[in-house]
Amino acid sequence: MKNVRNQFEKLTPSKNEMQGVDVDSLKNSFINHLEYSLGKDFYSATNHDLYASLSLAARDRLTERWLETQQTYYNTFAKRVYYLSLEFLMGRALGNNLINLNIYGAAGEAAKLLGYDLENFREIEWDAGLGNGGLGRLAACFLDSLATLEYPAIGYGIRYDYGIFFQSIVNGYQVESADNWLRLGNFWEFPRPELQYPIHFYGEVQEYVDDSGKTKYRWINTDTILAMAYDTPVPGYGTNTVNHLRLWSAKATTEFNLEYFNEGDYKKAVLDKSSSENVTKVLYPNDNIFEGKELRLKQEYFFVSATIQDILAKHKKMFPDNIKNFADMAAIQLNDTHPAIGIPELMRILIDIKDLDWDTAWDITTKTFAYTNHTILPEALEKWSVPLMEKVLPRHLQIIYQINDKFLKSVSTGGPSDYHKMQNISIIEEGEVKRVRMANLAIVGSHSINGVAALHSEILKDSLFNEFYKIWPEKFNNKTNGITQRRWLLLCNPELADLITQTIGDKWATDLYELKKLIPYADDKDFQDKWMAVKQDNKNKFVEYIKARNNLDIDAKSLFDVQVKRMHEYKRQLLNLLHAIHLYNKIKDNPKADHMPRTIVFSGKAAPGYYMAKLIIKLINSVAAIVNEDKDVGEKLKIVFLRNYAVSNAEKIIPAADLSEQISTAGTEASGTGNMKFALNGALTIGTLDGANIEILEEVGDENIFIFGMNTEEVHKLKSDGYNPMAFYESNPDLKRIVDQIWNGYFSPEQTDLFRPIMQSLLYQGDHYCVLADFKSYADKQAEISKAFTDKRKWAKMSILNTANMGKFSSDRTIHEYAKDIWGVKPVKVGLNNPCTNSK
Repeated sequence: MKNVRNQFEKLTPSKNEMQGVDVDSLKNSFINHLEYSLGKDFYSATNHDLYASLSLAARDRLTERWLETQQTYYNTFAKRVYYLSLEFLMGRALGNNLINLNIYGAAGEAAKLLGYDLENFREIEWDAGLGNGGLGRLAACFLDSLATLEYPAIGYGIRYDYGIFFQSIVNGYQVESADNWLRLGNFWEFPRPELQYPIHFYGEVQEYVDDSGKTKYRWINTDTILAMAYDTPVPGYGTNTVNHLRLWSAKATTEFNLEYFNEGDYKKAVLDKSSSENVTKVLYPNDNIFEGKELRLKQEYFFVSATIQDILAKHKKMFPDNIKNFADMAAIQLNDTHPAIGIPELMRILIDIKDLDWDTAWDITTKTFAYTNHTILPEALEKWSVPLMEKVLPRHLQIIYQINDKFLKSVSTGGPSDYHKMQNISIIEEGEVKRVRMANLAIVGSHSINGVAALHSEILKDSLFNEFYKIWPEKFNNKTNGITQRRWLLLCNPELADLITQTIGDKWATDLYELKKLIPYADDKDFQDKWMAVKQDNKNKFVEYIKARNNLDIDAKSLFDVQVKRMHEYKRQLLNLLHAIHLYNKIKDNPKADHMPRTIVFSGKAAPGYYMAKLIIKLINSVAAIVNEDKDVGEKLKIVFLRNYAVSNAEKIIPAADLSEQISTAGTEASGTGNMKFALNGALTIGTLDGANIEILEEVGDENIFIFGMNTEEVHKLKSDGYNPMAFYESNPDLKRIVDQIWNGYFSPEQTDLFRPIMQSLLYQGDHYCVLADFKSYADKQAEISKAFTDKRKWAKMSILNTANMGKFSSDRTIHEYAKDIWGVKPVKVGLNNPCTNSK
């Protein structure tokens, strides 16, 4: 084998040409790819061709490390982590890969020598928007940390043809269009046509007796499609480790029916192919209300079945005759319940195909799977109807019933209180239509259940899954979310990153607790000046971005008050907007008074079927249209809604923000990671005691954060005592004025009742998220913020201390905890003759 490899190396280009990280090597690689990979010269090349050439040059430098990494894992028999997620919100790859390979500076210089600007290349790349928000972005951060920390891991998901929809704003309304992110190709992925697994749906289950007299089951007469793999390398920062993300795309078992084609029925000839491949056509938008759609169930099973077949194939390659040590070599993490169908799928394969007995198979399964919960909203929990499950996955439904039966028998005491307990913990929910509770399945079939913030994990134990916690307290744990500082500081805020590195060194890029070394500089006036100069430069750039996007002039020295996240009522963009109207009214009442200038920025997508969230977007834009054109207001207040929120514009927005809005109703946000990104970049937080805000408060101190509103217990008490929103409306003249303005059409003169449904939800339909109840506390805290912002020294100190105390919120810390407490995996050092060197 060694001789074969030596012969192969003789045929490949030189290491300097293909793998060199110096400027000349990168420049030559760029030129070679332009000519030989794309068939272009500098006269015919488009901007996209130039971006593609640099991407391919960078990809070359990933590939050798990637192949070496995978071979090392096999040679060392390393236990691997398999991270299963229906969403991966990766964003743009070029800048992140150059940063992690430590060749960003060299690549920029190579582009400059050729007469180009690296930043322009980065802007050409289309976001890989294969996720709705926090869930998918967390998965992307985790992959970065896994590779940086040298843990053997693969991410598994779906290669959607169309990602999260493209959002336009037309007359203030959200308008969705398809996000055809693959239309110009994806230069970071490697298609694997040799890796195709059959995926079965429908059919029936046949019971039979095998030669040994054992009752067995086979799943027959199924519809079959193929899952084909596409691999995207994921490099660690400053290491030789390159893991990968494997995404599955649906392929028909045959291209078309030749018989129909020969008869002239061309449409019918390709109908089966088209129908089969619809499974991976589009990402479902998430509005936190579960809908049991058949296509969604098929998507979940499709990627999980392909993944488990793939993991088993890897195991067989290392251990051809030993399936019983599977759990010793594989840790499968379920990112929410979407991949939970993997539990009965692994059981099906182990029992029906590998011929293991139930107890052995169940022991392997429960030791392999671990479950991360991401929601405490009951309406968001997955519950598939039994008739649908029986139709699409009949064998799996049988296995789920058997799992449930054995589980309930094992915990039943036969006491008088047993019935209610059994109802709560059963995987099958009784009712007019029986449903499979996927969260319950995930808990029963996993050895670990974790929440993603301290408060969230306590809510899981104390209320949502309390009965399970009583049975298995040892299963429950907390893993507070984190973010990768490589993308969310080093890449997106290079000026601040450089200032930090010049001041305390560069170890923070792999140990975020190093930022604590900034604490002594928080009172240093020279450092404060440099810090705020960086912030101002980021704000100036963002002003240009807003001008280009929204044709709106804003004051770059105003307070940049930012709320960017998925549009949902529980995230309370509406509370923020009511305060914006409150500021507007104060200016209108006394235009000549000294009002602290403020720019309020919103951005986020509403699920296409989420009427209320879309109407709130329209309200934001309608209020902005009035406020931004009012001569009395001028530069004192501007309201901006930026269309099509995505990772790439988050990288522009977050470094410019002064104030981060994290204002969800206490007890509704599992964690949040936007709060961490803003604080890492020096923005101060206004927030409730919800999700990870509580832990940010603990780290930065209550003097460096603005907390308002009710806590979880107070929200529960208000509602249990009989919350009356009308009482808050009637007792607060400022709030009453705002609500009346919206009700009477002040911001919608062309249709005065346009926004009444929003106000009706507050006044007459229970104000489920306590917007009116928290308004006064919020407005009072915002007044405190306006005053604090005028004290530039104090604000600079608070900003520095926020960044300095973000060490806990690195995804590196989170991944270390998963690896130690749940997965039982260890880092694997990858050796290389041509290691990545720091060329910054």
